Amino acid sequence: MTATEATFIFLIAGEPSGDALGGALIAALRQRIGGNLRIAGIGGERMQDQGLESLVPLDDLAIMGVAEVLPRAPVILRRVRETVRMIRTLRPDAVVTIDSSGFSWRVAQRLRRRGETLPLIHYVAPMVWAWRAGRARRMARWYDHLMTLLPFEPPYFERVGLSCRYVGHPVLESGADRGDGSRFRAAHGLTEKDALITVLPGSRVGEVRRLLPIFGSTLSHLEGVIGPFRVVVPTVATLLPGQETQSSCSSPRRSTTPSPPAARRWRLLDRSRSNWRWPGCRWSSATVSTP
Repeated sequence: MTATEATFIFLIAGEPSGDALGGALIAALRQRIGGNLRIAGIGGERMQDQGLESLVPLDDLAIMGVAEVLPRAPVILRRVRETVRMIRTLRPDAVVTIDSSGFSWRVAQRLRRRGETLPLIHYVAPMVWAWRAGRARRMARWYDHLMTLLPFEPPYFERVGLSCRYVGHPVLESGADRGDGSRFRAAHGLTEKDALITVLPGSRVGEVRRLLPIFGSTLSHLEGVIGPFRVVVPTVATLLPGQETQSSCSSPRRSTTPSPPAARRWRLLDRSRSNWRWPGCRWSSATVSTP
């Protein structure tokens, strides 16, 4: 690569949290090297906001648990093969995989087995300090460098020969400590007296399908304790309306609520005793985007 050639990075994010990290990483790279950056790979809305055209739909990969993985195993393995083939064809200067070890590590392992020597970098360390410490040594076989979110993590990987650097946690850079509650309420027609509860059922369709009825039951019980309230649910592109879910609340149904593309999304739910409509539950919902 000459000084006039663009640096070409292939990035892989397999779920919304990794997509958020990937979007911030691309933005930081552009700030550092200007327009002399070329990107390709797999990502969601945050990475697409930074100019990535995802080669694989993120919802093919954003799954979790044996119950979800086994039925989708043929699709996932096909996507692994396709991704390896794309990397070998495109010949990037480096590959950055972000979390999602079930997918990312398979790609890295297959690249090395095929004799590829291009730099492989992983972003988000597995929690080897908590369980399955042997994963550090496995990573060292495939990767050239690891970027960690926690400051105490590098030594766990450096001792097995993997170059490692602490780069900070996204929560510290997200502005979560600078939220403007009054502005949010004004933008969405909420008064200061309205009780407001945030519900976080997850970012994958499967976990939301399992957890949402539990949240709904809990909120119904809570209303009897504290009275009426409003509910806000952050959502991501992998949970776009139109996807069917099943719960104990009712039969499967489709949500027809529009959702703004490539924007941070919230579900603002009006709670009344007779009307909840969420996909699969009786919650009345309206999707709004933050200003």
